[in-house]
Amino acid sequence: MIIVLAEKPDQARKLAAPFPHTKGKGFLLINSCKEFPSGAKVTWAIGHLVELKNPDEYNEAWKKWSLDSLPIIPERFEYKVSKDKAAQFKIVKDLLKEADQIIIATDPAREGENIARLLIMMAGCSNKPIKRLWTSSLTENAIRKGFAEVRDGSTTINLFYEAQARQISDWLIGLNASRLYTLHLQRKGFKEVFSVGRVQTPVLTLIYNRQCEIKNFKSEPFFELMAEFTVATGKYTGKLRDRYPSKEKLYEAVKPYIEPGKATYNGVVKLVEVNEKRTQPPTLYNLSGLQAAMNKKKKYSPTDVLTTVQSLYEKGYVSYPRSDSQHITAEEFAYLKQNLSNYQQLIGVSFQAHSLEPSKRYVNPDKVSDHYAIIPTEKIPASTADFTEMEKSTYDEIIKSALGMFLPDYTYEETVITTAIGEVDFLTKGKTEKSIGWKLLYRNDPEGTDDEEEQQSTLPRVNQADPTNGIVSVKDGMTQPPKPYTQGQLITLMTNAGRHVEDKEMRDALNESEGLGTEATRSSIIETLMQREFILVKKNQVYVTPKGEVLCEAVKGTILSKPEMTAQWEIFLKEIGRGNKKSSAFVENTKKLCHKLLEQASADMGNLNVEAQIAATEEAEQICKCPCGNGHITDKGKFYGCTAYKEGCKVSFHKELLGKKLTPTQIKTLCEKGKTGKIKGFTSKNKKKFEAALSLKDGKIEFIFS
Repeated sequence: MIIVLAEKPDQARKLAAPFPHTKGKGFLLINSCKEFPSGAKVTWAIGHLVELKNPDEYNEAWKKWSLDSLPIIPERFEYKVSKDKAAQFKIVKDLLKEADQIIIATDPAREGENIARLLIMMAGCSNKPIKRLWTSSLTENAIRKGFAEVRDGSTTINLFYEAQARQISDWLIGLNASRLYTLHLQRKGFKEVFSVGRVQTPVLTLIYNRQCEIKNFKSEPFFELMAEFTVATGKYTGKLRDRYPSKEKLYEAVKPYIEPGKATYNGVVKLVEVNEKRTQPPTLYNLSGLQAAMNKKKKYSPTDVLTTVQSLYEKGYVSYPRSDSQHITAEEFAYLKQNLSNYQQLIGVSFQAHSLEPSKRYVNPDKVSDHYAIIPTEKIPASTADFTEMEKSTYDEIIKSALGMFLPDYTYEETVITTAIGEVDFLTKGKTEKSIGWKLLYRNDPEGTDDEEEQQSTLPRVNQADPTNGIVSVKDGMTQPPKPYTQGQLITLMTNAGRHVEDKEMRDALNESEGLGTEATRSSIIETLMQREFILVKKNQVYVTPKGEVLCEAVKGTILSKPEMTAQWEIFLKEIGRGNKKSSAFVENTKKLCHKLLEQASADMGNLNVEAQIAATEEAEQICKCPCGNGHITDKGKFYGCTAYKEGCKVSFHKELLGKKLTPTQIKTLCEKGKTGKIKGFTSKNKKKFEAALSLKDGKIEFIFS
């Protein structure tokens, strides 16, 4: 019996869909057919069914956090079945035991390989014949083709070794560095746990550096000279090229031709330059590009975009989502060309293709490794009416990206007018659209696609030597600090992290490894930083919390704060995946790094002053003043309590009251006003729902029914 191992139930259903099949308990039975003459069973993991053991499962003493026990390095790394997934593991194990051949059909990437191989290993079936399904699309045609061309398992086994090296090394660094910095910072007065990671911490540092840049920015005044010119055919505005720090310096630069107190001058059109400019259609999307675009256009978080495109992939409408490529092969181009009119109809645009020949800008097999760009598949829905708003927006964006290949450049004429008052030159830029080209696809987008530099006014027609009348004015302003990063910009920041590295070799290494994290992990890094309260997002802008600031100061100057370590790791890991390097050597290097971090932290932490951050963190945690008058109510984890409990205050509130979770806002209202408004969702002893206001009397909560 052939056992096909998928990554999740939805994927399993897609894999079985092209063939006659029936449902079993924890598997789908494919009946005898052309592709599977003896039938097959498709079963599935639920993500990671197998994980590395916890420290205390190696040594009970490692359960307690202590500097004396660091670094924690097991002699041999061991795995266990996740407790909450034991039932599915047993089903998969029993099926693998009966297999004559196993086909790994998890996601075609490093982590997909890891999920499958660990399952097979824990089931004791590593010696059975293994094949590998490798397809970037889950359409029925792609699945049939993939099963017809399954690879030998030996061709992808190195991806498993690569994934194991990454998993074990991240475990070592994350565990040891987190305990190391947490314990040192707790000695300085912090109560928090500080999670440290070889990718998340450099990303946090980059955000913190921007925040420091904004904080330390000193705004300075500037002055610009403007002129509104009138000619026979109309009016236009010109601007002096340079800015000046004061009016005095400005007028010093333009005298004797322009003087303070005088506004009207005669001028002349000195030069008129008209150039045709063109903008090529955008490249196809990889995941990072799509996440950045959808965040900019729709403010969708990177995690939401990944979840959405994963859903579209599992429904068979788009290709594999975690792709780092922006190119496709001739095969994909052929079906896109064939379905051109169907895609147009679906998104409500109509055009004649400019070219039906593949361009190397998009179609280049040399730039496609395991996966091609994210594109629509040949499975096209009759309508997107039943899609969620996010699914429709994302799917439309992917279709537009693909259709752009078949449209001409956007072309326009840029006019630059140089107008002189004496020997003082004013510049004016304007543009006239010649051909909308690929921008036809985005014409109805409320967000627009024009860059700022293209948003230039249409100018009156003028000729060289035309006389003008100019009214001059001084425009003043203040220099502005850089803006906080948006979530979409964080994705781009991680992708282009090499720009923030001075060392050329390391910069090249980061560029080669495509930055911090991978297409599959970048959105989860942002989510992790949010969940661990190192960053917060307000109106799509990202800020470092006081807790995050403390960690950044603590790791400042160490390898943990720098993108270079990840660059070195990813290059080495890719070499393991290609079979050129050993995973054991990688893990040994990580063990040495753990010892080095221990020494460095012990030396550095003595000089760290975090009193201000401790105060800021405590203030941020305060919900409100306690009714006792001596402390503040804070979130204690399982309940809300007073900071003055050591002085005898016994005021505390359960987080859940009769089945209803009480929010910090409700607790604040209760403490400050003595009562709340009506709250819905309480459940009586008789299991009946009711609503009531709450009042506070003598430190105890009472219900108010009206």
